[in-house]
Amino acid sequence: MNLISTRIITAQVETLINFYEQVTGLKATRYTPDFAELKTTSATLAFGSIRTLQFFGGDSVAQAAQNRSMIIEFRVDDVQQRFEQLADSLKSAIVQEPTIMPWGNQSLLLRDPDGNLVNLFTPVTPEAIEKLKGN
Repeated sequence: MNLISTRIITAQVETLINFYEQVTGLKATRYTPDFAELKTTSATLAFGSIRTLQFFGGDSVAQAAQNRSMIIEFRVDDVQQRFEQLADSLKSAIVQEPTIMPWGNQSLLLRDPDGNLVNLFTPVTPEAIEKLKGN
């Protein structure tokens, strides 16, 4: 079994897509006004409008902008450099500036427009680098 995709249900599809395109430097594929995907080499982050909930049983299945238990993580080559590129334009989204975590990653923590936490990280200790080798 492989984790292929994570989907964010949102009332503000374009705003969220624009945020993630800016943060990652990747371009999302917009299939419809209600659905888009941002593909990385290892997984896809999908965006669905609240209107797509009708295909899954209605509005009671999920609620936009209600997550407080998950962090979406992107490995980047140099988190400090990424921070310097994003600091001015995403100042209000920064939760924590680059910090070395006890498990060996340097992490930049952001909050997207829907309130989801987003972690950009770079492994910096030998153990963290080894653990993520090949990913």
